[in-house]
Amino acid sequence: MATVLIPLPTRDFDPSEVAVPWQILTGSGHRVLFATPDGRPASADELMVTGRGLDLWSRVPGLERLVLVGRVLRAGQDALTAYRALERDPAFRAPLSWEQAGLDAADGAAGIDGLLLPGGHRARGMRAYLESETLQHLVVDAFRRELPVAAICHGVLLAARSIDPATGRSVLHGRRTTALTWSLERRAWSVARRTRFWDPDYYRTYREAPGEPDGYMSVQQEVTRALATPADFLDVPPGTPHAGLKSDGRHRDSAADDRPSFVMRDGHYVSARWPGDVHAFATAFAALLATGTP
Repeated sequence: MATVLIPLPTRDFDPSEVAVPWQILTGSGHRVLFATPDGRPASADELMVTGRGLDLWSRVPGLERLVLVGRVLRAGQDALTAYRALERDPAFRAPLSWEQAGLDAADGAAGIDGLLLPGGHRARGMRAYLESETLQHLVVDAFRRELPVAAICHGVLLAARSIDPATGRSVLHGRRTTALTWSLERRAWSVARRTRFWDPDYYRTYREAPGEPDGYMSVQQEVTRALATPADFLDVPPGTPHAGLKSDGRHRDSAADDRPSFVMRDGHYVSARWPGDVHAFATAFAALLATGTP
């Protein structure tokens, strides 16, 4: 049995990318710990849980519970079921603090055997997570020790920003990875900025500054800038079986169907793009933990 640490922001993490891995990892016999900035329980992005707030009429009294676009963009039913179970988990309800998790990971006191970095896109909660030096040090330590590490969606951005002082480079430099692609990010943003017109950048954690090209601050482009070569950022290759299911942004994988998923493994590092990959992503990480070797 391995002990896996999942650091979380105070709020706005993606429920699918936390609850499904927790469910699969614990179901495989592994122990999962959580860490938040202050050691208090975290909460997921409520829009991804309920879907409310993503339709044109969401602010009209009496219509806020009518969910159409939100039903498509929110977490799937299997992930929601897992999230409701996660909310009752003692480890989730009593997390470590980021600082304590970092100290424990560095000296081995907590017996951490693996690290999983989930994502989420809502800026109000995710920026503190993505910009945390404490978490970046924790990630660097995990890569130095060659612990199994898994990152999905914006979690890959946290890894990309984790600079090893010994090299002056990202821990992902020289590795192959995927992450939330600009195609998927732009597609969700293009819908939500119209239907959630009062908060048009809900799906963009970071926006381009004046003069920066379109997509410059997307997850894909920032992660790519941290790699040894742009070719190390991977998306679904042309001609891949079920490429349409993997790339259309509508289909998500499940425990019984991994066709829509796209997951990368490079040694002891596993990455995936978005919640639509999460079952295959967690299953691949559980298998890596079981071998205990790169």
